[in-house]
Amino acid sequence: MSADKKILVVDDQYGIRVLLSEILKKDGYSVFQAPNGIQALEIVNQQNPDLVLLDMKIPGMDGLEILNRIKETHPEVEVIMMTAYGELNLINQALDAGAIAHFSKPFDIDDVRNVIRETIFN
Repeated sequence: MSADKKILVVDDQYGIRVLLSEILKKDGYSVFQAPNGIQALEIVNQQNPDLVLLDMKIPGMDGLEILNRIKETHPEVEVIMMTAYGELNLINQALDAGAIAHFSKPFDIDDVRNVIRETIFN
């Protein structure tokens, strides 16, 4: 059921990537990780994930740029943004660019799991 669904977690914070990866793997998803935009785009091209969990603030290439590049080449890939609390302007820009949802950090893991489930099996 979930095993054929692929999720990419993109965050420059190692702890967030590992936490989300472990939880999502327990839920049965295939999970990939990227600490930056370049690796994220390579994984999108190679693995064609169903969903990308994407941090907004990543050094080098920010979340909006990564989102725009994903949508240019893989418009079918769903993207959920993760942001620090209160970045409303950036959230609105991401939603306008094609993100389907966002979470503010720190987030409730059950909320994240529910939205992922709804997104992937919609």
